Amino acid sequence: MPCAIKRGSTCTFAEAILRNCGFHTGLFTSPHLIDVRERFRLDGVDICEERFLAYFWWCWDRLKENTSEEVPMPTYFRFLALLAFKIFAAEQVDVAILEVGLGGKFDATNVIETPVVCGVASLGYDHMEILGNTLGQIAGEKAGIFKRGVPAFTVPQPDEAMCVLEDRASELDVPLQVVSPLDPDLLSGLSLGLEGEHQFVNAGLAIALCSTWLHRTGNVGINYLKDTTNLPEQFIKGLTTAALQGRAQIVPDRLVESESPGDLVFYFDGAHSPESMDVCAKWFSLAIRQGHGQQKPLHDESHQPAQSDFHIISRKNSMQILLFNCMSVRDPQLLLSRLMNACANQGVYFQKALFVPNTSVYYKVGTSSVPPADTQVNLSWQLSLQRIWENLMCDLKGRDVKNVDLSLEEGIDGDNSLICEHSSVFPSIPLAVNWLRECIRRKKSVRFQVLVTGSLHLVGDVLRLVK
Repeated sequence: MPCAIKRGSTCTFAEAILRNCGFHTGLFTSPHLIDVRERFRLDGVDICEERFLAYFWWCWDRLKENTSEEVPMPTYFRFLALLAFKIFAAEQVDVAILEVGLGGKFDATNVIETPVVCGVASLGYDHMEILGNTLGQIAGEKAGIFKRGVPAFTVPQPDEAMCVLEDRASELDVPLQVVSPLDPDLLSGLSLGLEGEHQFVNAGLAIALCSTWLHRTGNVGINYLKDTTNLPEQFIKGLTTAALQGRAQIVPDRLVESESPGDLVFYFDGAHSPESMDVCAKWFSLAIRQGHGQQKPLHDESHQPAQSDFHIISRKNSMQILLFNCMSVRDPQLLLSRLMNACANQGVYFQKALFVPNTSVYYKVGTSSVPPADTQVNLSWQLSLQRIWENLMCDLKGRDVKNVDLSLEEGIDGDNSLICEHSSVFPSIPLAVNWLRECIRRKKSVRFQVLVTGSLHLVGDVLRLVK
């Protein structure tokens, strides 16, 4: 029984709720960070490699047998969607939760003719090169998942987007409802499994979708949508144990040679739109103002919930560092300015920004932190990001940036043309991380709090390196 949802956090909450209600769940989500198997989850766990490969080659071989010049192999995401349908059918899941890959109207997941329920999360300016330049155009693409007579839910949207969603719903006789954010008091004193104030919006949408699925499939008697004063225990457990890698995730670097494990801490968030940059900045700033690194760890290798949070406290001079890249189809001026200003409004200022290409040159990293002389990496995009950042720093008035000596970097980078007052460009992610580790090793009085954002691909690369 599929339900079509947009936005990974909402999917994650919904899957966790229904799994804790005792259902065999299948989740297809996009994109992955480290391993493609992350996209296919059965009962909250990535599908194992052996089963994944069996299903992969079953689909590949049968598609290949029927291809021709007129009917080529499906594109990457379409193949993954077909693979997800095969896996969920073979595994006989009770409920399949599908995150739309791009847009909705022409998305590969939109071949489901009669989903049980559909949902559209908060809309913003993302994938504009494909979905359109206005919120109305983008909303029109998202509304493409609506199916005649199938109930749908959304969250409060800008008027331009809401009007389009309502018009499309009316055309298809879709009962569209706007869901309010979850009231934190309903969690019985517990915290959501995913960090950030915006997650209460996603959680509210997930609750509405799950409640509707349960009722339409005859699985529950209580209607949470009508009785919002109580939340079933299974819902609370799902909401508070949900985990999503690369979103508001804090990971201390265990490989750095330092006196304490909190000297180098990475703050991961895959924000890559103007709206998500604001959310990312608020989350990061709050974590910084708390004065310690705090994480609700993701599942360990056996995918069992961790037993406790960890806290990292240090009396050293804390410095906020930005590790950033974004796709060339994005507007880096808009993204970086939104991030910088939102953090500055919270009293948080970056002492250094590091710009790197997403594709890590792992094989070019040896015992030395200096890249080989024959390294050929096109850094024109990263250099343009650096210029934008330097200009923004000059425009930021009244900043309270700590004056900490980082002259060490000149010996690490080896190319002064890549070093500016407030930023540096590295030809690979490992070189940037090695520089951070070397700074911590030599500068005993500082600790780095590194925000990694701008691209889910970047987040995945850095996670792979530090974990």
